[in-house]
Amino acid sequence: MSDTGAPHPPLALLDPVVLTEATKDGMILRAAAPLPPPTPVIGDWLGRWAEARPEQAFLAERGPGDGWRKLSFIEARDKVAALARALAERGAGPTRPVMLLSDNSVGHALVALAALHIGAPAVPVSPAYSLMSNTFRRLRHVHQLTRPAVVYVEERPRFAGALEVLGLAAEEVMDAADVQAEAKGAGAPRADIGPDTVAKILFTSGSTGEPKGVVNTHRMLTANQESLAACWPFLAAEPPVVVDWLPWSHTFGGNHNFNLVLRNGGTLYVDRGRPAPGLVHTTLHNLADVGPNIWFNVPRGFDMAVDELEHDPQLAAGVFRNLRVIFYAAAALAASTRARLEAVARSVGNHDVFFTSAWGSTETSPLATSAHFTTPTTGVLGVPVPGVALKLARVNDRLELRVKGPNVTPGYWTAGGAVTPVALDEDGFLPTGDAGTLVDEANPAAGVRFAGRISENFKLSSGTWVNVGAVRLALVDKCAPLLADAVIAGHDREGLAALLIVAPAAAAQHAEEELRLELHQALMAYNRFHPGSSEHIRRALVLTEPLSLDEGETTDKGYTNQRRVLERRADEVARLFAEDPDPEVFVLDAE
Repeated sequence: MSDTGAPHPPLALLDPVVLTEATKDGMILRAAAPLPPPTPVIGDWLGRWAEARPEQAFLAERGPGDGWRKLSFIEARDKVAALARALAERGAGPTRPVMLLSDNSVGHALVALAALHIGAPAVPVSPAYSLMSNTFRRLRHVHQLTRPAVVYVEERPRFAGALEVLGLAAEEVMDAADVQAEAKGAGAPRADIGPDTVAKILFTSGSTGEPKGVVNTHRMLTANQESLAACWPFLAAEPPVVVDWLPWSHTFGGNHNFNLVLRNGGTLYVDRGRPAPGLVHTTLHNLADVGPNIWFNVPRGFDMAVDELEHDPQLAAGVFRNLRVIFYAAAALAASTRARLEAVARSVGNHDVFFTSAWGSTETSPLATSAHFTTPTTGVLGVPVPGVALKLARVNDRLELRVKGPNVTPGYWTAGGAVTPVALDEDGFLPTGDAGTLVDEANPAAGVRFAGRISENFKLSSGTWVNVGAVRLALVDKCAPLLADAVIAGHDREGLAALLIVAPAAAAQHAEEELRLELHQALMAYNRFHPGSSEHIRRALVLTEPLSLDEGETTDKGYTNQRRVLERRADEVARLFAEDPDPEVFVLDAE
């Protein structure tokens, strides 16, 4: 139900019409709908809405009290121009980027847009590199690679350790107080920039090595938003109102969500919550207060949110009162979580929430496919968006998802501003390392289903392939709400075993023996539905040491790197497959 109490009108979505082409190693899918002409540069969107909707709120964040401090489009335009002058005076330009270390904030957004205004690449860096690392290794790597002219931090004391490690001069650092002062000055004219100008350098998680700086041009980002607008035509009549925590240092939050709001003249409320104990309620309070029409999150965020929403009808009513779309990405949403969210929505009168997902990567800025149609189950990545071609290429017995289009990066940033070209296949497609399959071989318009990371999948000693992503999702779903994640082991073994990552809420609510009993029952229930050797879990062990960000086992979005965990937890893996397992190992089958 909307704020007015009236049912929502039907959601306008693009029909999923797909063109197919056979290749020697697979097939290519394309959207039948063409890509509308993209805006040349990102700043054009800000200028457009400053003229068309000058007083409308563009950005908002919590003020000193419980209210929202809002910034209009025209205020944002003027402050961006003034900050651009300040950045240029400090030496920022095409080969001297602006690095941003802080969490999402209005100040962060203004500085990033100001960098784009003068053609300086914005380099948002995961705050975890500064605040959750003991070594600052990744932060130092990113700084040495990009050689920024300016480093932005919201609060100098909070980032004192990081700033000391980088050895920055006073004029190289800008904080919130500097932004407030400089934003009142005269504005700089926009630099001579165009579609091929580098807008951002976004760093991959570095889970298999040092983070790589992915070049994001204006063309990539504006074309990506035109693709999304073509898939979601409802945005023209219903501008996005979004409450979002997803970090701008990642492509999901920083490109997909932020640019969605900017391109479509919406409002973005910066959420200080996140999917973590004690912070998920902050997100839900913000959602209930604002009443957004689109809710973006990672699956773990929805898992934690539904636990609270089921027990607080008033909170749920606030969250769902205007909600039109629930969008998950970065991993598959458990079917049980979707069912629970749908039940909560119906219980407070919202019967038409559209569940959707999409797929892409940092190198595809990020949108490559979109499920802009009703999907009866989770895990459907959708079909190629307008302007993008998707190849399903045979790699051993898997189909790798490969991408071609204006959204694909030209390459990776190197020190001094040179770009190392990205590796493409013989047909000009970007290999992503993700595997996929058609949901319906006879109907490509039903979309593509995610089939795991090719590098994570392995063979049992029998030669049977294991789809790690599918096993992990099914196991966590069957054990809900006890597990946050699971790591699947069994390469060249007779059967599978799992390292279990217990959900914080489950650990807090259960005594150890009670938790072990419930886990054992859930694991046995999973096995009853999955008797085949490529899915059946023979043994399991609860991890007691948290996953390490520094060691590449996880990211600040909660993604678990299966290979890295198995490498680093070799002792635990050995316990799983020991001839005489210790008492902490769940032995689920007789050998």
